[in-house]
Amino acid sequence: MQDRVKTALAGLARYARIQHMARVVHVPYAIEQDEDGVWCASAQLRPGVGAVGDGSTPEDAIEDLRAALEVLLAETGPPDELTLTLNAA
Repeated sequence: MQDRVKTALAGLARYARIQHMARVVHVPYAIEQDEDGVWCASAQLRPGVGAVGDGSTPEDAIEDLRAALEVLLAETGPPDELTLTLNAA
């Protein structure tokens, strides 16, 4: 009986850890400065679906891009190429 309880508790603990895992999606991006001195960052999730960000510094442009990607990913979800599915038993 105690072994079954321990096994059940271990399974619940593993499930709880999985539920609280953060999803991290790494997206390649490009950054360049335009002729007016504005920094522009862009990333493409899949053909025809991407996001852009701009700012006065490269860091600002990347932060703006990150915010745009978060909105885009919330709407469309990550592409299959960037998704990892874990089957925890």
